[in-house]
Order: sequence, then structure tokens, then C-alpha cells
Amino acid sequence: QVQLVESGGGLVQAGGSLRLSCAASELTFSRYAMGWFRQAPGKERDVVATITWSGRGTYYADSVKGRFTISRDNAKNTVSLQMNSLKPEDTAVYYCAAAGAAGIWHPGGENMGYWGKGTLVTVSS
Repeated sequence: QVQLVESGGGLVQAGGSLRLSCAASELTFSRYAMGWFRQAPGKERDVVATITWSGRGTYYADSVKGRFTISRDNAKNTVSLQMNSLKPEDTAVYYCAAAGAAGIWHPGGENMGYWGKGTLVTVSS
């Protein structure tokens, strides 16, 4: 059974940084595109960033471009999200997700097949 476990969330002041990590198990990790999503209170879940199985391709939502960086380590089965210059509007539960099939990447985050339980990021003003 595929498991995705997020870590690294917490409380940070505006302008600060956090690094989220997601550990995957029971998945041929190096063959799957991955992504980070977030859901703020009262809002729908939105894509934040996605990355191809090789790591050579990435996509970012406009709201995080230039501030967030997605990366992966296929040797360790992990995907990370470095978040800099955090703003109060970045407050949300952040979810890690894996594509629904190997070798397919939807930059906008469509058709993700596996999800973690999420980690809360709170940015205070």
C-alpha cells in the first residue's frame, strides 16, 4: 500500500522559511511525478508545485513562483518543498501527492493518484 508522509510544517512569521518533506513507500518512486498541494481554510485544494519523475521538469503556481522550490531525491524516495518569503496567505494544510500512473506528468497537478495526510503551515503576520 502506497504511503506518503509529510513533515516539516509548523508556525513561522511572515518573511520566514520552512522546508516540507514527503517520504514515499511502496511506490517505484523514480517513475512517478510528484506534487505539492495546499488547502486553506474554507477554500479548495490547489496545486502548489509539481515535478517530473526525473526532476528535470517543474511547475509552479503563479502565487509561489520565485519563492518556493520543489525538488526530489530518488535515492531516498523523498520530495521536498522549500518555502521562502512566506506570507500569511500561504497558511494552509500542505499535501504531498504522487501521480496516478508511472511516467505521466500533468504539470497542473491533474490525475494525482496517491495522497498524504497533510501537514499544517501557519504564517503569522
